[in-house]
Amino acid sequence: MTWQRPDGRPHDRLRPVSFELDFTHFAKSAVLARCGNTQVLCTVTVAPGVPKFLQDSGQGWLTAEYRMLPSATPQRQARELLKLSGRTQEIQRLIGRSLRAAIDLKALGERTIIVDADVLQADAGTRTTAITGGWVALADAIATLVRDGELERSPLRHAIAAISVGLIGDDAVLDLQYEEDVAADVDFNVVMTEELQAIELQGTAEEGSFSRTRLNQLLDLAERGIKDLLDAQKQALAGRITI
Repeated sequence: MTWQRPDGRPHDRLRPVSFELDFTHFAKSAVLARCGNTQVLCTVTVAPGVPKFLQDSGQGWLTAEYRMLPSATPQRQARELLKLSGRTQEIQRLIGRSLRAAIDLKALGERTIIVDADVLQADAGTRTTAITGGWVALADAIATLVRDGELERSPLRHAIAAISVGLIGDDAVLDLQYEEDVAADVDFNVVMTEELQAIELQGTAEEGSFSRTRLNQLLDLAERGIKDLLDAQKQALAGRITI
């Protein structure tokens, strides 16, 4: 039986996507990334110095932190205070790895970029929205550093975007919302550059297994979605940076 999407979208269509720049005032950059009902506030802070393992190397660093507000889901979740859950640690490492792939750390110099991804509302796809919105915030912050003379040139290497795809029964679907995420037989998160080079592929069969043919189908679908996200990023940053 063909899967009927809860919001009526075609299987190969993204949810409505937007990036609202300058959402808050004090960060170097602040972007509210929306993907359907998922909303993630992505902010960038730039600090002098680097972790000890990079001191005197001339190389910079980028790290990420991810949190979900207690009211981001229908049932309130307790704040993570002294100890982060395994899920939170895994997601923020993914965000950091993905965004580091977008930047020339040597050209950054000995400074540290911190990307904070705070989930205001969750309807699945929070990690992929954090990466895609995080890149918009990163690009905007880098443009400010160059404009203010703190950097001689932009260390950005390429754009980065991420999307979820999944198999529900016999159907491959793009950009899963919550009802689909919990129903999926196979769930994939895909991170790619603007050249459609893979940075990270996270995929799991919830039950059973799936074929290489189905994997190729999912990756083709992810590429289509990432192209659309890259276009949305460019539109959001038009007039702010040259991509």
